Amino acid sequence: MVTVYSKNNCMQCKMVKKWLNEHNVAFSEINIDEQPEYVATVKDMGFLAAPVITKDDFAFSGFNPSALAKLA
Repeated sequence: MVTVYSKNNCMQCKMVKKWLNEHNVAFSEINIDEQPEYVATVKDMGFLAAPVITKDDFAFSGFNPSALAKLA
C-alpha cells in the first residue's frame, strides 16, 4: 500500500494525490498538519518536507512522476 504524508495548502501534495488517482494507484493519506504525531515518523525517514511517498522500502519526497510511476 502506498502512503502519502501530506500537509495542508501543499501544491506538490495535491499534485501527487492527483497523479495517483489518475493512474488508479490506491493510497492512504496521512496529513501531518492534522496528525502531528507523524512528524517524527517523517523526520526519522530522513525527510524534512512534504509530500513524502512510501511503499514498502521505497520512499521519496516531492512530486516526481518517474518515481511515482514505479508505484503503479
